Amino acid sequence: VIKDFMVQGGDFLKGDGTGSMSIFGDKFADENFIEKHSGAGLLSMANSGPNTNGCQFFITCDACDFLDGKHVVFGRLVDGLLTLRKIENVSTGPNNRPKLPVKITECGQM
Repeated sequence: VIKDFMVQGGDFLKGDGTGSMSIFGDKFADENFIEKHSGAGLLSMANSGPNTNGCQFFITCDACDFLDGKHVVFGRLVDGLLTLRKIENVSTGPNNRPKLPVKITECGQM
């Protein structure tokens, strides 16, 4: 969790931000860069370079145009911006990890 930037999650393998896997196997290619990181509440793929998408994603807390062309935006929050703001303001420790568990549940469909 990085205030004014992003909330990242999805590492169901290791739980420490280093796990990466997908339904396609290890990693998969970038799809397109049509949508831009133009504001808060955008869902985007986390990666470690071109064509390295896996299970991790992030939700933007503000515009992040420097991520355009590097991370694929695949959705947006329809409701729950207040919840995003609450998560964004949790107390964090080393490596911006929340000091208490944060879980997103009953979030609807993609």
